[in-house]
Order: sequence, then C-alpha cells, then structure tokens
Amino acid sequence: MPSLSSVLLVDDDATNNFLNERLLKRHDVAERILVAENGQQALAMLRQSGAGPQPHYPSLILLDIQMPVMNGIEFLEAFQLLPPAQRHATTVVVLTTSADARDLSRLDGLPAAGRINKPLTPEKIDTVLRLHLQRQRAC
Repeated sequence: MPSLSSVLLVDDDATNNFLNERLLKRHDVAERILVAENGQQALAMLRQSGAGPQPHYPSLILLDIQMPVMNGIEFLEAFQLLPPAQRHATTVVVLTTSADARDLSRLDGLPAAGRINKPLTPEKIDTVLRLHLQRQRAC
C-alpha cells in the first residue's frame, strides 16, 4: 500500500475521526493524519498548508457531507476556488452515511474523486487509494 504524505479527515464526529485515524495509522497509509471538525476548519488548514516557500498539501481528504458550520458540499464548492496546483495535489473522497438524494446529486460536478459509505474499512481504504492514484494519473 502506498504511503501518502498526509491525509486530512474532515468529520464533525470525534469517534469517527478517532477510529479512522487509528485504521489509517494501522495500515500505514500516511506519514501524517490531520483532523478538522468541519469544512471551514479544513479550508483554513489547506490555506495554511499552501503558505510558505514549500507548500505541503494533504495528498488525500476524506470528507463527510453532514457537518455544522460548513458542510461537505460547501467545502467542495470552496475547494474548487483554490489555486490549481493545490487542487491537483489533493484528492478528495467523500466518506459519508448520507443517503439524501439531494446531497448526492449536488456532488455531481464538484471536485470529489468518489464517494465511499461509512464506516471506513481496510477494503475501503484500498478503494480510496485506487481513486487517489487514478486521479493523480489523470492530472
């Protein structure tokens, strides 16, 4: 399994973040795991990662849809306004329990490489990494 430089978990559920972080560490997916509790925090982290002479963007973002402050859809809308180099360096995969047809249809046309249903499992990690590699080859 390839080891990514960093993964950003964006979910308002502390238990999900804890379990996902543990699973990603156990499977040696990334050198660093970052956590944001909503889209606004995640955007601030992305902007900070691009500051300075050596940007260090997360390789992968696992994004929940239903969150307070800024939800996953709003995050993706803001993400598409980031500089192209930053958008291309980071793959976003939606990790959600939402079955709301309106939410899922709003994902069309937004910069998400795919959608995975919670909970995250070792098999789903493989799927996420394949999505990441496919997207990186396409860029």
